[in-house]
Amino acid sequence: MPKLFIAGCGYTGSLVADQALRAGWDVAVHLRDEAKAAPLTQAGASTCLCSMDQLDEIPRLPVSDRLLLYSVPPQGGGSIDLRARNFCAALERDQTIPSRIVYLSATSVYGDTGGQLVTETSPTVPSSAMGKRRLDAEQLFQSFGERHAIAVVILRVSAIYGKGRLPLMQINQGQPLLREDLAKPSNRIHVEDLAQACLAALTRGNGIYNISDGHPASMTAYFNACADALQKPRQPQIDLAEAQKVMPPLLFTYFMESRVVDNQRMLRDLGITLRYPEMLSGIAASL
Repeated sequence: MPKLFIAGCGYTGSLVADQALRAGWDVAVHLRDEAKAAPLTQAGASTCLCSMDQLDEIPRLPVSDRLLLYSVPPQGGGSIDLRARNFCAALERDQTIPSRIVYLSATSVYGDTGGQLVTETSPTVPSSAMGKRRLDAEQLFQSFGERHAIAVVILRVSAIYGKGRLPLMQINQGQPLLREDLAKPSNRIHVEDLAQACLAALTRGNGIYNISDGHPASMTAYFNACADALQKPRQPQIDLAEAQKVMPPLLFTYFMESRVVDNQRMLRDLGITLRYPEMLSGIAASL
């Protein structure tokens, strides 16, 4: 029976935990919210409640000799992932070393390529602070794995969507979008496909994988498709100069960073068959 520890059991981690429990795995999870821990406990998972913001707040975690899925988002601000650093320091402090690590990173580590194709061997030159924090965590876990002679798998994940994650608030509020003829390619992955990629990486992954449905479409096209599926009016569209004035900085960054993510290694080496290989089917399944 595989033994799994999930650090950061949120939107994606909860689905991975549920699927692992259904497959008969021994599952322990970490999260911060006691209310969210209750259904996981009822499903059969052991739960640990703590923050990763301070090293001395992290108790001894049941990680030894378990597969580890690390899905804790970095803190806001800065170019290093302090939470990941505290987590690794806690494992070394307590000598609780996992048998394998899968880290959920992000395709933001590639930065803006102007819509060019990126593979797992493409340069990592993040332009956003979030991308820099993700790359810092990648390097941290890789160094940890080298020190302790354990495999580390990096999943560079595109934007995640699924049930409960469609942009309903933005659509209802009519938040403006960049004009579709100006919007650049972006990538996404349905959470159910991400969950199966996580489980495959935990058991047979090796190295770095891009996690994407392989069918890029601009953020404007995605928001329009969601509005259409929800039978809501599409959001107004504005030009670049206006977008820079009125959009939140993080959203504007998402519109400006563009790349086409190659997912062939995921499909080939992890043996993934996507349930939702393009956004229209994924959006329909998320309503």
